[in-house]
Amino acid sequence: MKARHYVLAAALIAVITPTILFTQTITEAPAGFDNKTNGFTPQATFDADLATFEEFETNADGLGPVYNAQSCRECHQNPVTGAGSQVTELRAAPTSTTNFADGSLINDRAIDASIQEHVPNNASVAALRSSLNTLGDGFVEAIANQTLQSLAANSGGQLIAVNILEAPGNQRFGRFGWKTQHASLLSFAGDAYLNEMGITNRLFPTENTSNGRSVAAFDHVADPEDVNDIDAFARFMRSSKVPPRGPITAAVNAGASVFNAIGCNSCHVTSITTAPPGTAIAGLGTVPASLGNKVIHPFSDFALHDIGTGDGITQGAAPPNKMRTAPLWGLRTRDRYMHNLLTVTLRDAIARHDNEAAINRAIFNSLSVTDQNNLIAFLNSL
Repeated sequence: MKARHYVLAAALIAVITPTILFTQTITEAPAGFDNKTNGFTPQATFDADLATFEEFETNADGLGPVYNAQSCRECHQNPVTGAGSQVTELRAAPTSTTNFADGSLINDRAIDASIQEHVPNNASVAALRSSLNTLGDGFVEAIANQTLQSLAANSGGQLIAVNILEAPGNQRFGRFGWKTQHASLLSFAGDAYLNEMGITNRLFPTENTSNGRSVAAFDHVADPEDVNDIDAFARFMRSSKVPPRGPITAAVNAGASVFNAIGCNSCHVTSITTAPPGTAIAGLGTVPASLGNKVIHPFSDFALHDIGTGDGITQGAAPPNKMRTAPLWGLRTRDRYMHNLLTVTLRDAIARHDNEAAINRAIFNSLSVTDQNNLIAFLNSL
């Protein structure tokens, strides 16, 4: 993981501008599985946005015609709304250079059986991707580009500049999604609304097809089907607290030392400080006091790495052999691991680390039983 093969996207424009309007003491970001605001919005606004995030869509709302879920809550709800879950989505890649009509996503559901999607016959790979935790993502959005650049230089990770969809012509380093395909929570929300629920919106106004076939005959709601919900989704995520830690014991503290000593914290970065309040972010306004100068513990560098578990899918500039470093905060709420959830013990998840992480896996295997158990105890506290 120290290979230093740091790669930057060639066309990076309009990154965070280091314009500081005022200062603030650096403090810990608020944590909790309590459905309380982090201060970005008043609690009443948070509650209203939470209700929108949990709202179930119907055919009359424009659901589908092909889709995966009827609510954001369906995929983000353990142990509270906004967190992760055991839900996966299905993706596939073709054998030829011809891309599938709507990218790699294969929707699991349809409002009519005749337009059910399937993995095409020309697919060379099919893969699952788990739903991600969104709690605390407002703080992730507020991480400065320069900070991610420094972390990637240390870990050897790959950063990709992606478009800010609500601010055409502007880019930032991607940080959301398994392929770091989004840099803003509004872009992320618009994408999910279309591709997971089939609801067109102002950022994604065109309906998906069913394996390339038009679904117009089944689409009876004018596009865009919803204009404002994506704002509520993004505001809810920006207002959420970060996942809290579990009980801290002597074994957990010892395991944290082992985690750092064997280099796991190179990619699973222990602490990150968000940009100062007042920092201008192209297309996104300025960092508010509630999100700025906050220390978070996501245990990720938010960069792409090849650890031998790539899903074989090329997405934008993200190569098929690389995935974003999985943030480990909230790990104790999961009983399945890795991007496809096909690993069910933490020891097996460590064993799957290869290529860039092969040396770290080897060092773990050489540890004493006590050190190994302590490291697992530490992971179970996240």
